[in-house]
Order: sequence, then C-alpha cells, then structure tokens
Amino acid sequence: MAVSSRRSADRAAPPAPVPLAPLIDAHTHLDACGAADAAGVRAVLDRAEAVGVKAVVTIADDLASARWVTQAADWDDRVYAAVALHPTRADALTDAARAQIERLAAHPRVVAIGESGLDLYWPGRLAGCAEPGVQREAFAWHIELAKRTGKPLMIHNRRADAEVLDVLRAEGAPETVIFHCFSSDSAMAHTCVRAGWLLSLSGTVSFRNAHDLRRAAPLIPLEQLLVETDAPFLTPHPYRGAPNEPYCLPYTVRALADLLDRPAQELAHATAATARRAYGLVL
Repeated sequence: MAVSSRRSADRAAPPAPVPLAPLIDAHTHLDACGAADAAGVRAVLDRAEAVGVKAVVTIADDLASARWVTQAADWDDRVYAAVALHPTRADALTDAARAQIERLAAHPRVVAIGESGLDLYWPGRLAGCAEPGVQREAFAWHIELAKRTGKPLMIHNRRADAEVLDVLRAEGAPETVIFHCFSSDSAMAHTCVRAGWLLSLSGTVSFRNAHDLRRAAPLIPLEQLLVETDAPFLTPHPYRGAPNEPYCLPYTVRALADLLDRPAQELAHATAATARRAYGLVL
C-alpha cells in the first residue's frame, strides 16, 4: 500500500465496470476506503459483488488496522483479513506488538501474514519511516510467524528486489509467498516464478508507463497469478488518480487480458482459483 491513506478528493469515483465473475480481490484496505463500521464494509462489498467480486482480503499495516481488519472479517462473510506491520512502520514492532499480532494471526478468518517486507523508497524521504535495518528485522520476524502459523506471507517490496530475496534466502521462505502489487522487472518475475511464489497484479499493470511490469506480466503462469486493487490506491487506467475500491477490479483484469491477449473471463476464473487455493478460502 502507499504510505498515505488519504483518498483522492479532486476526482469522482470511477463508474461501475461491466460485471466480470468470479473475481477475488487478493489485497485491499477497506479501512482506508472509508468503511468505518459493519454497515460501511457491507456497502463496499455490495458494490463489489454487483460487478462479480465475490470476496476480498483486507490488509493491515499497523496495530490499529490489524485489530480493525480482523473485526471486519467477522462482520461480513465476503471479507478475509491479513495482519502485520507495514515495513515503513517497523519501528512499532515492540514485544507487545508482536504478541498482539500473534494473537490476531490465530483468528480463523485471518488468512495471511502481511503486508510485511522491505521498502527502500521512503527512508530519507518520509519522517518517521523505519530504517532498512529495522525493516529487515521486522520482515524476518513476520517470515517466522508465517511459517509458524502455516499462513501465506504477503510481501510489500518497493525498490528492494535483491534485499527481499536475500532475507527470504537467509530466513527460509514459507510454503506460500505472495508478492503483492508486483511491480518489478522480468528478471524478478523469473526468479519468483521459479521459486513457486505467487505474484499479485494491481491497477499498475494498466499504466502505459509501467514498461518493466508490462513486460514481466506475460511471464507469470496463471496458477501463480493473483489480482488485487490495493484500494484506495492505484486505481487502474483510465481512472488513475481517482479513489479506488474493490468494485474497480474488473478494470484491471480486462486491462491485463488485453495485455496478455487472453479472455478476461479466463483470467477471472484462474485468479479466483489461485486465491481460493492460496488463502484457503471457502466461498
């Protein structure tokens, strides 16, 4: 996710796309989409379901968010959760925070540990951002937690390909690894595919200037492909900069289908099957 949780205020929300089913939003942030309570969550999921998005995994990035996403997963059967501290917030991973994340991770509707990883873009640019060494230590702890709980590890990787791979090698990767919002190049895609890891594509795959990603996307086998919104961020073209929500996912899938020259319906079925398998979803 982006560090800021502010939604675009100067652009209208995109119109509802033509329905495309079945879809699963593998990574979103319902709390940052303005879904403050059970009624808000239900409204977001109703809009998503109307266009074919059957379920979402809502992701934590700090302790308050971890508590909220776990609660949200109990509010609506279409919602699942993932808990962790975002790498930029790794300074907050105290002993008490670790104990709280471990407790939340045991919840049956928490289906992944994430998002954790490394972000080498923000240190030095954003006050209060955790330094790389602190991020690395937190990432290692989240890897261990994923292995201990048997739940997938969801990775945030921003300008840190080599460093993320180094930590995974040093710590030993969990059985299921998901690179959320994959935005790296073909070499990184090859490495991840060979390792059997899953790559989740967001609205960035529709951006015409995302040259490395658009060259890498065709290298991902369907059985290792997920799709996500990362809402309220990364709204797909032609609505880039507008507020994003899970209902916008069909725009990304159709853009990906055009890029891959494959039927959008095929991608919908394949990515939903991968999400069900990876997260152990019962829909």
